[in-house]
Amino acid sequence: MNRNALSIIRTTAFVLFVALIASYALFQSWKLIVGPVIDVYTPQNGATYSQTLIEIDGRAQNISFLTLDGRQIFTDENGYFKEKLLLSPGYNIITIAGTDKFKHTKTKTLEVVLKEY
Repeated sequence: MNRNALSIIRTTAFVLFVALIASYALFQSWKLIVGPVIDVYTPQNGATYSQTLIEIDGRAQNISFLTLDGRQIFTDENGYFKEKLLLSPGYNIITIAGTDKFKHTKTKTLEVVLKEY
């Protein structure tokens, strides 16, 4: 092989190596880039209840601090949370907020109605 072909092969190998390292770094830092993720399984937004005590459960990922209506709540080791909440008669707004270690905040707002017969 001549010198020109060897130079092209070395340059191509170096570029592929750098692209592989950059892809791996992006993959590993993806959770930091995305920030907090909050999924609420129950209650559904817009739900109507006839009982005053409801249970809120869901999952929060990439968080260091989680609140339910301004009160700190805790997750298990997999990020799942489950809390009981008393509803006021009529229209209720439930706010769940999560903050990661870089102070990025994600807020989830649910609106539920308590119907009393």
